[in-house]
Amino acid sequence: MSAIDGDLREVGARLRRMREERGLSLSELARRAGVGKATLSGVETGVRNPTLDTLWAITAQLGVPIAAILGTPAESVVMRGEAVVATLLEVFEDEGVTYELYRMRVPPGGTQTSPAHHEGVTEHITVFTGTLSAGPLDSPQVAGPGGYLTWRSDVPHGYTAVGAEEVLASLLIRYPATR
Repeated sequence: MSAIDGDLREVGARLRRMREERGLSLSELARRAGVGKATLSGVETGVRNPTLDTLWAITAQLGVPIAAILGTPAESVVMRGEAVVATLLEVFEDEGVTYELYRMRVPPGGTQTSPAHHEGVTEHITVFTGTLSAGPLDSPQVAGPGGYLTWRSDVPHGYTAVGAEEVLASLLIRYPATR
């Protein structure tokens, strides 16, 4: 399933530039991120629309928020995972910390598993409708309408709508500055 709508060539060019700035070869970044070299090459050239998990794995190894490769959206960027549709609403920085704010939708019946982000990244979810189970795979939390979940997302984590109602929520991801 395609992760992003928009100009894949621009996303790929930003990704390549960040990889090269860090002195990483295509092979090395692919190995670290656990993705195929051909997949990474296709993303960088804009001929492959990666999955959300692939983008998270790559950006975690680069130590950047996913918004860094998406660019500053003139209009909302929509990302699709196995069971999550997230619309990037805003990216902002405060004293070296980057925040990404998303509108998130989780339909009933699916589970989204996401790889670890880089060290110190946290996620904060406010649920508006439905019931959401989310957090580290070994200790998920559950919240219904008006509930709030937070966890360190530098470990594999997941999202599941509990019951028959679609979950609508906001997701704030906090990325500390990398050293």
